[in-house]
Amino acid sequence: MKIVECVPNFSEGRRRDVVEQILDAIRRTAGVKLLDSSSDASHNRTVATFVGDPQGVKEAALAAAEMAASLIDMEKHHGEHPRIGAADVIPLIPISGVTMDECVELARELGQEIGEKLSIPVFLYEEAAAKPERRNLAAVRRGEYEGLKDAISLPERRPDFGPARMHPRAGAAAVGARHPLVAYNINLNTGDLRVAKAIAKSIRGSSGGYPSIKALGVLIEETGAAQVTINVCNFRDVSLPRVFETVKSEAERYGVSIKSSEIVGLTPMEALLDAAVFYLRLDGFQPDQVLEKRL
Repeated sequence: MKIVECVPNFSEGRRRDVVEQILDAIRRTAGVKLLDSSSDASHNRTVATFVGDPQGVKEAALAAAEMAASLIDMEKHHGEHPRIGAADVIPLIPISGVTMDECVELARELGQEIGEKLSIPVFLYEEAAAKPERRNLAAVRRGEYEGLKDAISLPERRPDFGPARMHPRAGAAAVGARHPLVAYNINLNTGDLRVAKAIAKSIRGSSGGYPSIKALGVLIEETGAAQVTINVCNFRDVSLPRVFETVKSEAERYGVSIKSSEIVGLTPMEALLDAAVFYLRLDGFQPDQVLEKRL
């Protein structure tokens, strides 16, 4: 069975009615199953996770992007998380019976349809990137929505599909193919944003930290706490316990400790087993010792 996972991020996390309409566009599509959704008011962002056959996943992603474009006005959007559009980022992940090359082709087909049918500029990233400098999503989102409005007409910032101008409401979209990642946030017991930014810089690959880590320092308005928001792009290269312990060590330099952490959306079981093995000091533990996995 061919199974593709899609984890689109939408620039709305406060209006539940809007979020539900976008999710319903996914639910109504044949051949897919919505597994999870998570909304964050401070980031003003919703992350959905659904799986299905390749064609169904492409249709659901297109339908959700169209619904988001009709309901979200980026001119009025404000949030802590970087973004360029209503359907901000749409990654496709091979799960079963599908190769990465097939997901790359599917991502490019989806990007072209979004560009042509919805008149939304689309940038390909990660494994689907048509240009090496666009593999990194941060490079695609440089300047965010506000900055890209002016920059999109420059030759080096022109989209891969769609018009070389921002959609008047929906902005732009990044469509890509990638391996499974873990969206992991660590909350600090301080409101000093400078500390979170310094820690994020110390661990992210682009600043000399772990190559497979992307991280930002943000301030959570509801709690007043500084947060290190992290994408663990390859948990086999750097495990969650190693990320946690590194952030903990860096925080101690500033007299700060970790208050809590959270995983956004779904995560591979293997990533959590790494934490069990690390903190319980388990010798010779095998994944099939987990009852549910054996069943």
